[in-house]
Amino acid sequence: SRLQLQSVATGQVILLDIAASPGEHPLEPVRIVRNDANQAADESSTSPPSATPTPIPVMLTRYAAQSLYAPLRTVDALPGVRRVPLKLTGELPTLLPTENVASTPIAAWRLGDYWVTAVKLRNRGAGHVQLDPRRLQASLFAATFQHADLGPAGSAEDTSVAYLITRGSGLERVVLPAPGRTRGDGDEG
Repeated sequence: SRLQLQSVATGQVILLDIAASPGEHPLEPVRIVRNDANQAADESSTSPPSATPTPIPVMLTRYAAQSLYAPLRTVDALPGVRRVPLKLTGELPTLLPTENVASTPIAAWRLGDYWVTAVKLRNRGAGHVQLDPRRLQASLFAATFQHADLGPAGSAEDTSVAYLITRGSGLERVVLPAPGRTRGDGDEG
């Protein structure tokens, strides 16, 4: 049997193959010992790196994209990152109000003072939609799209993901409320 273990602190995945054979051998406890740099990262604080060559928003976006699209065992470990619960549920009609696009949050992660929220974008119209971060209606630190555009509704290219970076709080605090609602109506937090 193959077991898939994941470090809570770093997200690193360890694959462990276990086999059993018949016999009267006494059972021994299993201990996993790693002798690498990641072990030190596990034992250290979960705060983000202080002097990294790559900016935290870039690392966080890369981590989110890998977490959604890559096999779990290939996701690069990022010390200090943790998945956070989504406080926004359902569609976000004010995120891209100038386009006929459905926007639905699907996952969020946090590293230090930065949050990234992955938002699924799906074209509801018959034409192509060019994705432009300047059209997003939210006070964002940064935004990145998985693809530059969306194909017509019903095509294989009609869906993409936006990675929305916020600082100091999650997306629920920076996205404009839907008409007729105020922040907090039906949302926790």
